Amino acid sequence: MNRRGSNRYMLTTIFMFGLMTGINSGLQASDNQLLPDLSPEKVADYMHSIIEADRNIYTTYVVKRMQEQGIVLAREDWETKNAIPLPAQFLHLSSKLVAESGVGIRFRLISLWPIHRRNGPATEFERKGLESLQHSPESPQRGIVTSGKKKFFQAIYADTAINTACASCHNAHPLSPKRDFQVGDLMGGVVITIPLEQ
Repeated sequence: MNRRGSNRYMLTTIFMFGLMTGINSGLQASDNQLLPDLSPEKVADYMHSIIEADRNIYTTYVVKRMQEQGIVLAREDWETKNAIPLPAQFLHLSSKLVAESGVGIRFRLISLWPIHRRNGPATEFERKGLESLQHSPESPQRGIVTSGKKKFFQAIYADTAINTACASCHNAHPLSPKRDFQVGDLMGGVVITIPLEQ
């Protein structure tokens, strides 16, 4: 992933965070009315749509196409091989850059069947959210969570296998606890966490 794509994530996230927290007081609509503050729910929805679009484009038009043409493979060990990151690693790298920007917004992939333990649910809210998504993947799970004295809005969106590469990669991984994913199956969730206090 190049710096330009990474910077787009950071700028979009910073803009959305600014709107959510009231920094938008200088922005005006065409009728000279102040733009309304966005709720954390709406900010999370906007972020998710951007994350999903970029991830689907990367998976379909970069990874799948390059592999089909024999140009380069996407591999878990891409940093030490002549390869590109897997789609999940692409999301992880993007989320790391956003976290480093200092705005406080975070996002990550989690699953009830994580290949790596760190990608499992970190809280009861995340575990229950993933369980609910199994029954209603079209309904994001939302709530307020606390960490110490800080409050955060958290939303969990369904993450599905968008093509055979996603399913076969998880099914073949030696650490995978689930090996029967098919295209369209729920694989986990994208968690977006937004601070409610500065």
